[in-house]
Amino acid sequence: MARLAHRFELPSTPLLRPARPRTRREMLLQCANGFGALAATALWHERAFGALVGAPRDGATLDPLAPRAAPLPARAKQVIFLYMDGGPSQVDTFDWKPRLAQEHGRPIQLANVPKTQFANVGTVLQSPWEFKPRGQSGLMVSELLPCIARHADKLCVVRSLTSNFSEHPGANYFLHSGHGQTGRPSMGSWVTYGLGSECRDLPGFVVLNGGLVPPGGLETFGNGFLPASYQASLFKPESGLVADAAPREPTAAAQRAKLELLAELDRAALGRVGDRGAVEAAIANQELAFRMQTSVPELADLSGESDATKTLYGLDSPNEHTRRYGRVCLLARRLVERGVRFIELTVPPAAGDRWDQHADLKNAHAANALATDQPIAALLEDLAQRGLLDSTLVVWAGEFGRTPMAQGSDGRDHNPYGFTVWLAGGGVKGGTTYGATDDYGYFAVEDRLEMHDLHATMLWLLGIDHTQLTFRHSGRDMRLTDVHGEVVHELFA
Repeated sequence: MARLAHRFELPSTPLLRPARPRTRREMLLQCANGFGALAATALWHERAFGALVGAPRDGATLDPLAPRAAPLPARAKQVIFLYMDGGPSQVDTFDWKPRLAQEHGRPIQLANVPKTQFANVGTVLQSPWEFKPRGQSGLMVSELLPCIARHADKLCVVRSLTSNFSEHPGANYFLHSGHGQTGRPSMGSWVTYGLGSECRDLPGFVVLNGGLVPPGGLETFGNGFLPASYQASLFKPESGLVADAAPREPTAAAQRAKLELLAELDRAALGRVGDRGAVEAAIANQELAFRMQTSVPELADLSGESDATKTLYGLDSPNEHTRRYGRVCLLARRLVERGVRFIELTVPPAAGDRWDQHADLKNAHAANALATDQPIAALLEDLAQRGLLDSTLVVWAGEFGRTPMAQGSDGRDHNPYGFTVWLAGGGVKGGTTYGATDDYGYFAVEDRLEMHDLHATMLWLLGIDHTQLTFRHSGRDMRLTDVHGEVVHELFA
């Protein structure tokens, strides 16, 4: 890489200059007629080794995304985060509550029921979908998600998560960053900051946009106060994936010359800017963009995938949203194969308002399930068949759940007091549940978890102690979990 190039020059007056220890590169160039430099040159072209050579004085590596070994034994190496934007109803998916059917249409028999976002506390609303025990584990899953239900023995279902926010923007930020306001790094940024990426030619944190950017906008995936190298790169589901990925110069040599000129101008700015880290980051981003001109078209080209794989993901489905999300899930598997560290998927506009069904619950939840159920199940199956699921942590989560009472006649309001997420692969215990809500599915009453606990657990599975992953900002060491969070070891296989 151009930014790692180092020119070794003998001093013009060597006898007048004080002796200093030789660098590793100088030693390899001089020992045994420089023969060791042949092997070293090959290593320096690989990011994992090249970044260790000639680190800046502040101790930061030249390559911010160089892969780093996990401080603790890691069960997972990569993350796929299936973001169910809007808040799926836990009592219609993975949290079976027969009492809802028994008391359908009656006032809820709970004391001190808090007002929901729209102060609409209606009568009990039963689930329109039947629950059945699935797999050898007997995990209760709704018929709303028949394809995912077939993989029940892979799922670790957490039924007692809570959030500090009941409205979408704050809850989105809280789910992603552990903070309810903008300006904090997303968990994808924290993970790549801690571990780098094993992929040389693609960003370490990729968001595959299924079609809807969540409330709060792109700040949901932002790097906050972390260096810009750790922000998410948003990929479109269409064939191009990234705008302007194709090189504009007529030849690769011309493109390389242009890139080297930009790098030279950036280095010249050091005297004016004085921020070596910012200049190195700018050069690193330019180099990555150059490599992406080859890697992105190859990633987007699905012609090498078998017809069976395309059918598995629903790419031949009559439903356009299934096809769209199926392509996104297939791209996620391809990103895992290439070593991208953190991959997030947003939902397609199947029902127009994500999983946020304040009315028309049955039809709109069914539309969202139709779009996502088959592709997610295919992703779990495909990863398992390729031996990738054990090292890939898959997380399915919305920012909160829904109320067991009706909003209006056929909707559900926001519920941050007890809702469901599930994890699969990456060292978690499949076919199990953790925690419980009350008989209505409203409040977490057993093994109640906070969002910080989920984040701490995800980091631990990746081999990171959440209390040690810090970044100095505004006079203190900041972290994803702030001053909170407990690792839930009971989820581990």
